[in-house]
Amino acid sequence: MLLLVSPKDVNEAIEAIEGGADIIDVKNPVEGSLGANFPWVIKEIREVTPKNLLVSATIGDVPYKPGTAALAAMGAAISGADYIKVGLYGTKSYNQAVDLMKKVVKAVKDIDENKIVVAAGYADAYRVGAVEPLVIPKVARDSGCDVAMLDTAIKDGKTLFDHLDKETLREFVEETHRYGLKCALAGSIKKEHIPILKEIGCDIVGVRGAACTKGDRNEGRIERELVKELVELCRQ
Repeated sequence: MLLLVSPKDVNEAIEAIEGGADIIDVKNPVEGSLGANFPWVIKEIREVTPKNLLVSATIGDVPYKPGTAALAAMGAAISGADYIKVGLYGTKSYNQAVDLMKKVVKAVKDIDENKIVVAAGYADAYRVGAVEPLVIPKVARDSGCDVAMLDTAIKDGKTLFDHLDKETLREFVEETHRYGLKCALAGSIKKEHIPILKEIGCDIVGVRGAACTKGDRNEGRIERELVKELVELCRQ
């Protein structure tokens, strides 16, 4: 299982790299669960990240505006992101989600067909009116994405497991794999959750708070020793 760590600046990215993270995920937590960072930050982090490591970038918790999302995704791809993650925050149905993601996929793959597009839904979609979490694998499949992901929309201390139980998450993983896609899970993940995610077959686990001082995604800073602990759990 790969560890994705979400730095907000170059110094945090270096800590994540030195800690052994597999994917460096550029994020701006001030702007939300999948808050978008600036193009120049993505570029700077790509420049300090070894070529053998992938750089991911979120484009935000997006509304149902396919043109806006496609343009943002293109900007992330041009800035150096290998993974482009889209938070399906404002899509209220399967059809809206597929429509938006198809436009994102076209924008990204026209630049480089090897870049990876991630359709990210929310385990707590019911709290924000977003598309249901168990619909996300089908959205990813039918729009041509490479990865189906779940996170939490509202960062209030509740974790992925507070909204979806282990068996529901296993169903999500297994359906994603049946479609030939990779599965990523995040959402205030803690150290004790990692063995469970490994057990159910998750391909990528995403963290920020667990890799930060005081476990605080907003006020804390990523530290390499915390990243190393998480990497070790993923490798066991």
